[in-house]
Formats: sequence, C-alpha cells, structure tokens
Amino acid sequence: MAWRRGLQALLLIGVSSAVRAGGVPGEAVQLERVEVSATRTVTQPDSASIGTVYAEQFQNRPLSRPGELLEVVPGLIVTQHSGEGKANQYFLRGFNLDHGTDFATIVDGMPVNMPTHAHGQGYTDVNFMIPELVDAIEYRKGPYYAQYGDFSSAGAVDVRYRSRFDRQQIAVTGGGYGYGRAVLTGSAHLLDGDLLYGVEGLHYDGPWTLNDDFNKGSGVLRYTRRHDDSEFHVAAMAYDARWNATDQIPQRAVDQGLIGRLGCLDCSDGGNTWRYSLSAGFDRALGNARWTGSAYALRYHLDLYSDFTYFLNDPVNGDQFEQADTRDVYGGQTALTFNARLLGLPMRNELGLQTRFDAIAPVGLYDTQARARLSTVSESRVHQWSQSAYAQTSLRPMPWLSTTAGLRFDQYDFRVASTLPANAGDARDHVVSPKLTVVIGPFEQTEFFINLGKGFHSNDARGTTETVSPKDGSAVLPVTPLVATRGADLGLRSALIPNLQATLSVFALRIDSELTFSGDAGDTEANRPSARYGTELSLYWEPLSHLVIDSDLAWTHSRFSDHAPQGDHIPEAATSVAAVGLAYELGSGWFGALRLRYFGPRPLIEDASLHSQATTLVNLDLGYRLTPHLKLAGQVLNLLNSHDHDIDYAFASRLPGEPATGVQDIHFHPVEPINARLLLSYDY
Repeated sequence: MAWRRGLQALLLIGVSSAVRAGGVPGEAVQLERVEVSATRTVTQPDSASIGTVYAEQFQNRPLSRPGELLEVVPGLIVTQHSGEGKANQYFLRGFNLDHGTDFATIVDGMPVNMPTHAHGQGYTDVNFMIPELVDAIEYRKGPYYAQYGDFSSAGAVDVRYRSRFDRQQIAVTGGGYGYGRAVLTGSAHLLDGDLLYGVEGLHYDGPWTLNDDFNKGSGVLRYTRRHDDSEFHVAAMAYDARWNATDQIPQRAVDQGLIGRLGCLDCSDGGNTWRYSLSAGFDRALGNARWTGSAYALRYHLDLYSDFTYFLNDPVNGDQFEQADTRDVYGGQTALTFNARLLGLPMRNELGLQTRFDAIAPVGLYDTQARARLSTVSESRVHQWSQSAYAQTSLRPMPWLSTTAGLRFDQYDFRVASTLPANAGDARDHVVSPKLTVVIGPFEQTEFFINLGKGFHSNDARGTTETVSPKDGSAVLPVTPLVATRGADLGLRSALIPNLQATLSVFALRIDSELTFSGDAGDTEANRPSARYGTELSLYWEPLSHLVIDSDLAWTHSRFSDHAPQGDHIPEAATSVAAVGLAYELGSGWFGALRLRYFGPRPLIEDASLHSQATTLVNLDLGYRLTPHLKLAGQVLNLLNSHDHDIDYAFASRLPGEPATGVQDIHFHPVEPINARLLLSYDY
C-alpha cells in the first residue's frame, strides 16, 4: 500500500512540476505531426495500425445497427447472434472478442467495456450511440499505447461526439420487417457556449418467426464552452431498450424441419437494458503544456434471458437462464502533455492518472422458465476499483528517426460478497506494462514502424475468489486477476502513389490466458494461453475528387500455445477477413456507397474437425439531395440476399427425445434476408 501511494505521489509531483515548467513563457517545442488524407489520418506518428476516421467518410455508409459503425476500424468484424438489444459480437486480429473482451471502447470519454459483467467479461453494448452525433472514430491496434489499459490488447477505439451542429436536422427512416426510426439532432448557442442535443426512437421486428419487437430510445445533451485555447464540456445521456431474441439455433433442428432457419426453439428469450450517465471534461492550455481531464458517473442495468442448450441440464423445465447486472460506475482521468528538450532535442511528454470504481449490486445468474425465476445459481455484490498511472515520452533524435517510450502501472482491488460464502473474499493484483515505438522515415512519403508492448486484461472479479462451482458444487481454483499480453508490430505507411494511402502491418500477440465463450454457461471463461501472428493491408484511394475506394485485408494464424490433447485451434478465431467499399458524392446531388464484407471460415472446436462457412455480405446506400435542405436516401442491406450465417458455434444441446448427454452440433444465427429502407431528412 505504501509503495502504491508513493508511486502516485511521485507522479503527481511530476505533473505539478511539469505544469510549472510548461507555464514558463518561451519557445514552444512542437514535434512533427503526420496527416496522410483528409478522412483517414493519424494524429501522431506511432504505428501503421492507428488512424482516425471522420464523419465525412462514414456518413453515407449503410448500417443495419449502430455497432457496425465500428467496422471503420480495418479488420474489425461486428456481428449479432441474438436480439438487437444485446451487445454485438466482435472479431479482430484472430480474436473472437465475444462482446468486447480485449477490445477497449470509449464513447465521448467514457469507457464502455463492463468488467465482471453478468453475460461476459468486458461486455460492450454500444446500442446507445446515436450515429449522427459521431464526429470521429480513432482506433489503435495492439498493446502499444500507455493511455490504454484493460481490454485493449487487440486494440482500442475512441468514439468522439460532436460539440455543435451548423444546422438542426430531423430524419425519419422506414423499412421492411417493421423497421422505423426517427432522430432529431441540432445545437443552440447558450451562455457563450453550444448546447448540442440528439434524440432517437427506434422500433424493429426483424425477419424472425418471433418478432424481435425491439424498442429503444436514446437521448444526449452536451454543453461545450470554449475560451481562447481551452474547452470545457458536460454531457448527459440516457438509453432504454427491450426486445425479444431469436438466439443461435442447432443445425439439426432446421434439417429435421422442427423450425425454419429464422425460427426459435425457446421463444421467450430476450431482455431489457438501460443506462444513464453524466460526464464532464476539460482541455486547458498552460503555456507550452496542455492539461486535460474528465470524470463520469454511470447507472446501468441489464436483464438477459437466454437458452442455448434447451433440455440438456433440466429435462423438465428447460435450460433458460437469466443474467442480471445492475451497477453504478464512477471514474475519471487526467493527463498533462508538455514539450521539453533533451540534449537539445525536441521531446514531448505525457503523464496521466486514471481511476474507475464499479459498485455492482447485484450481478446474478438464475435458472428461469419463460422469464420466470425458478432458482438462484449465484448472486454476488462486487466492488471493483482500478487505479492507473502512465508516462510516455516522444523523442526525435534524428530527422528520420523518432521514438516513443511508455510505461503504465495498473492496480486492481476486488471485493466479492456471494450467496455462496465459500466464494466471497478479497483479491488484489497489479501489472506494469512497458511500451516502445520506433518510427523510421519519412523516405519518399513512406514511414516504417516498430511497436513492442505489454498489455493485459482483467478477469471477472468473481473468478478471483471462487473456490466452489455455483453450477454443481465442485471445487475450483481461483483465476489470476490480471492476465498479461505481449505484442509486436512491424509496419509501413506510404503516400508515395498520388491519391493513394497504403498501410501494411505484420503483428504477433501472445496472451497468458484466452477468454473463450462457454455455450452451457452463456458467458466467457478463462482458458489456455495462446499465440497469434498475422498481417493486415489497408488501401485508401481517391482516384477522383468525388470518388473514394477503400479496402482492408487481414490474415491471422491463431493457436493455443500449450499443445493439449484436444487440439490447439482457438474456437471462432477467423483466419481471413476483408472489406471493400466505394463511396461517391456528385455535385449534381447524387451520393451513394457500396460495401462488401467477407468474414472467413473459423474452426469451431479445438481439433478443427468442425468449421463455420465464410460469410459474405453486400450493402448499398443510394441517395439524392432534392434541395439544399432535403435529402432522400435508400438503403439495401444484404443486397445479394445471402443465406450465410452471422455467427456459428459448436457445443452440445438437447432437444426433446434426444439422449440425456445431448448432441454435439453446430449452432448458428443467420444473416438477415435482403431488406430495404428509405430515409427522408430535413435540416434547417
């Protein structure tokens, strides 16, 4: 405890000293910034695997759900295996990230990943986002950036909201399968600042035999005030949703004619969720330094009802279960960035502190039938507190060479109270994560990158104190609270060819304990160590002023690294993914976008004897500006009416009349059939 306080005190002393140094009048030392294009740029020369995508690039991108907005991150696949209100499933760099594990997501300064979540560690539900409010999406892949900690081993994405609109806008969308959406956005000048607002209402039934009956409402109020070179903002957000769910279904049930491919076996699955948040942040100039900070408070709830195995565990009442999560989250961060010189060389330094406290009361698992509770499997009240400090320094010793070295410290404290006394207790862990980036160039508008770094993810707090399985009472061993990851990237970025930006990276990542999905438990569980290596290629081409063509290709080799008898393949780890897009906007008023997404086959069990098929989707957006204020647009999702699967799993389930041990089978969730939507928007 003493050394932890000492570390924090030392960092605070460094921050205060740097503030004093930064406030001394004098020449500002600026490190070179690299910008490659107007719509896909990097804010500092760190890696071939970072970038910022602005609203102008994705405003006409065809989307079936808000989470697909994150597919602007090259190589990221966003899918769904259940009802629309549930968090999406994410895939990146050979990871089945489940609902967000090992991929950190921040929206308007607030972390979205939920540790110790009822449905899975790192659960990331971005359905509360209103896409029209998004100003930019910044992404970073790999554990190389000191400002990112938990869940960021595969990467991190920072979604930035706008601070103001030039015009107010109202938009209404209608489409097949009962789709209806209305959104109002705008801003007003208030008290020498800007008050931004956004309100969204949505209903969708979907193509399923059982209507999703998905209803959601979202609202945002965000006030921003600027003075000279400083800024302050405060934001309030609200979101509420409820839905029915058609979960993944066993292939044999469709083959035997028990249900159609859009049908359900337990048609009472579904859920409801809400979240309310208040946040504030500032960005202040202090001479040659900048001081930033933010704080947030969040109230969150989820009730999720699922049935993946039907009558395997309970032949009488069925296997439906409820996962419930109610929590308050408080957190904040502050950072100081300042320029200096070392032996006459320009140097840029950043010091930061971060903290987060989750009060989860309760997080529970219950056996249910038709959403009625039958018994409590486990119920816990958890306090989880993290404290982090980091420092990083960028130095350019030569015109063609720059380096960034970083160090991050994370301390986690867990306190668990459980309905099973044997599983109650306290745990603590810490991890130190060094980072290093070397940039060579530019030579002929081409730069080369070397990234090395250590990262981590936290495990569910309940697992750190668990000694008895809540399912069957058997003895279990507690899991390691913090699991280390180690990564390396080699890459290049080039704008040598006019109007073409190309990035290429080769990466490797080792993780001490993989988090994998458990079909019978319906959540993630700590698994074996793993290793990955792969390559990614991104091309962004503007052959004409009104035409953009982009493509992202990725290949990954993923294996468990401990060579167990059951096999070394990592279930659901994609080997290949690709995306190709075309977007245009003519002066005559026409605009549109066409996108193809390829999600390659995946092994479904460790010996790779069962594989999923590849999934290919094509989406189209086509519109016309009727007047300077009125826009009409049509969207066709799954343009080729593919019958591919959104996602596949392999596990045992039991239908009535089948053996008590169940039947191992592929369980799948199909992509939605072709669906057309029409949007009319008016701005004023």
